[in-house]
Amino acid sequence: MYNELPLINNEAIHNFELFVDGHRAFIDYKQKGDNYYLIHTEVPVELEGKGVAPALVTKVFDYLEANNFKIVPYCAYIKVYLKRHPEWERIVAYHP
Repeated sequence: MYNELPLINNEAIHNFELFVDGHRAFIDYKQKGDNYYLIHTEVPVELEGKGVAPALVTKVFDYLEANNFKIVPYCAYIKVYLKRHPEWERIVAYHP
């Protein structure tokens, strides 16, 4: 789901963005070297329960892995996602 929608890396504001039906979902990050510190995931109330958050996380993980980056998960949602999808541990630099 949402495969056709492009992931936007808005470097100016340190957000990975996904626009769904005119609404903006995003993950706030900080980058240091090859590590992306994923700080906060936010999905507008209009999109809650529609699978936007996991789609966004998957797109971000795919993008970071394809570009040889690692993640440091600070975001509570991303920590839960990693527990549900342990196959992504391969891109985790370390857990804070």
